[in-house]
Amino acid sequence: MEMVEVRIERRDTSGKGKARRMRRDGIIPAIFYGPKRTTVQVALKAEEFEEKLSQLEGSHLIRLVHDGGKDADLHDKSVLLREVQLHPVTGDVLHLDFFEVDLTERLTVSVALRFIGKAVGVVEGGILQPILREIEVECLPTEIPEYIEIDVSHLTIHQAVHLSEVKLPEGIVAMGDPTQPLVSVLPPSVEEAKPAEAAEAVPVEGAPVEGAAAAPAGEAAPGEAKAEGEAKGKGGEGKGRKGGGES
Repeated sequence: MEMVEVRIERRDTSGKGKARRMRRDGIIPAIFYGPKRTTVQVALKAEEFEEKLSQLEGSHLIRLVHDGGKDADLHDKSVLLREVQLHPVTGDVLHLDFFEVDLTERLTVSVALRFIGKAVGVVEGGILQPILREIEVECLPTEIPEYIEIDVSHLTIHQAVHLSEVKLPEGIVAMGDPTQPLVSVLPPSVEEAKPAEAAEAVPVEGAPVEGAAAAPAGEAAPGEAKAEGEAKGKGGEGKGRKGGGES
């Protein structure tokens, strides 16, 4: 991995008011710290961050450069960008954390994953589903890979690539559960059932049945005559009860 050089300056003061003024002037406040040194307040130009650091993936080795090498405590130091604080609304960079590393000691870092190839399951209609976008590995700072490629072309539907299957360069060890899936192929999404084009007709009570002979003009259909007779009978019973009560 090629080391990125970033120019920094020492900050003499701290505080929210000072930091806000620095950001308005295009300067990003930061700190430089490590296991063998005290924390130092530093700063770098926003354009320097945008040009050299904003697009980095995972962990990347960075070399701090102090103007003219005047500050030996800051110049030519190897660091990792451990944290980038962003404004929750605008997304502007608010603060950076640079962590010093010893180039002779192994450390654990996060490395981005890149999935290459077209999975067999995708050709069959499945969906490629990344589960992790980066993994942790242990290695020397000078051996940190820019990214790790994972070939997914052999995957069929329901298959996955697990951490134990990842091929890593010599000297680099993957950290974590070997059975952890990193990417898989999901089955095609189930299409919604199409509604019936037409529901079966439900006979309506009293409606003529298809195929039945129509009643002659002036005559009630059989069903109508029956209904009319029942109505008259009920009416007669009612009048009889009323009359009995009056007598």
